[in-house]
Amino acid sequence: MATEFVNFKNERIAYEVTGEGPLVVCIPSLGDVRAEYRFLTPRLVAAGYRVATMDVRGHGETSVQWDDFSVVGIGEDILALVRALDAGPAVVIGTSMGGGAAVWAATQAPELIRGLVLLDPFVDGDSNPWLVFILSLLFARPWGARMWKKYYTSLYPTQTPADFAQYTQDLYTNIKQPGRLEAVIAMLRASKRASGERLSQVRQPALVVMGSKDPDFKHPEAEARRVAQAVRGDFKLIPDAGHYPHAEMPEVTAPIILDFVNSLPG
Repeated sequence: MATEFVNFKNERIAYEVTGEGPLVVCIPSLGDVRAEYRFLTPRLVAAGYRVATMDVRGHGETSVQWDDFSVVGIGEDILALVRALDAGPAVVIGTSMGGGAAVWAATQAPELIRGLVLLDPFVDGDSNPWLVFILSLLFARPWGARMWKKYYTSLYPTQTPADFAQYTQDLYTNIKQPGRLEAVIAMLRASKRASGERLSQVRQPALVVMGSKDPDFKHPEAEARRVAQAVRGDFKLIPDAGHYPHAEMPEVTAPIILDFVNSLPG
């Protein structure tokens, strides 16, 4: 599908839309692009949904000159896209920091969002200053794109998709572009506190999906349970999956997401 754009705050949000039916908006994680949902989107479309996948600030084809890379900023972009499509309320699926942004958006404009799927979400807290310092060095130019590609591979601990070599090469090529590595670092530094403070305010049905071997969490199952309890939702653990269960094990993860989305009222 052709890339489309929403103009927002003098910048551009890149997205594409596939299918017809109730709206589902998919938000990729920090350091990834909207093609992260390449395996889930066809299944949602086949089930009768209109699926919009977007590139977050500084990533993919979205512009880079933003002044805010926090969950608030990304949450504002989610709402801008839903309003632009004029087809809400939408189900929002967000990965990692995209999940935190989805929480913020759901509580900021609840009339626009009817359900949440939070995939291995980072939803609260401030970034560890020492860790941010180390990662800022690790992902700095000129070696940062190469290091990000290596780190990204570690997020698939059990298996990789058939297209993984080409996908990571494309991701590497994109992140080398001016401003994109800087956006990754800015998002790493940004606090997630704004979404953490709103977890208890979520009123929409919510599902947390977590890979049992996600290396970004010390205790993935405990984290999934904690977030699900905070939003009064349910959680599902995908055995042996990492940070991207919907891409690493779509045959297991997609039916779980579809069952939840199909169960939503309206």
